[in-house]
Amino acid sequence: MGPMPMNVDHAVPADLEALRAAFDTDSCAPPLGWDAVCAFEAAHGIVLPEPYRTFVAEICDGSFSGPPEYGLVALTEMPKDWGNGRPERVLAKPFPLTGAWVWEGEEDDPRPEEEIEALLEQVFYHGSIVLGTDGCGMYWHLVVAGPHRGHVWNIGGEGAVPFGAEFGHTTSEPGFAGWVGHWAAGKYWYDAS
Repeated sequence: MGPMPMNVDHAVPADLEALRAAFDTDSCAPPLGWDAVCAFEAAHGIVLPEPYRTFVAEICDGSFSGPPEYGLVALTEMPKDWGNGRPERVLAKPFPLTGAWVWEGEEDDPRPEEEIEALLEQVFYHGSIVLGTDGCGMYWHLVVAGPHRGHVWNIGGEGAVPFGAEFGHTTSEPGFAGWVGHWAAGKYWYDAS
């Protein structure tokens, strides 16, 4: 199933208002401003998808309150539990998935182990920024390159799952605004309601 069309090139005013309302200004870090956002994009060879792009430029660059559980990390940071010694993240290389992939317990996968390992590395390190963590190695990524640009994914040690009604597990809209709206409504990410 392909992604629903999202407007990832232009910020929708209603989405921006909902994002402003969802984050407590006392827990938000100051926005980066457009110069810093454009410099980040130029350094990484990407354009951040909307409404996240305008959010970090004008509203908030990270928050101590969620989403996710341990807060939204700043654009240029990683969650505290990310660890050191990981491969370099390459944001301009396309994120490889368009559908859920649960690799834990997939002994029947016919692909050679080297191919699976290469794909796993791409899932974790290509084409996405890390929004934060729910702990226990579960990270939320915003895809910035590839066919799922603008979609939010939960990626952990067991698998990778896209967020949004079209993928199951929730009735919320896909993308950054849908993900934040789901959290602001007090729902867990896997709530089907």
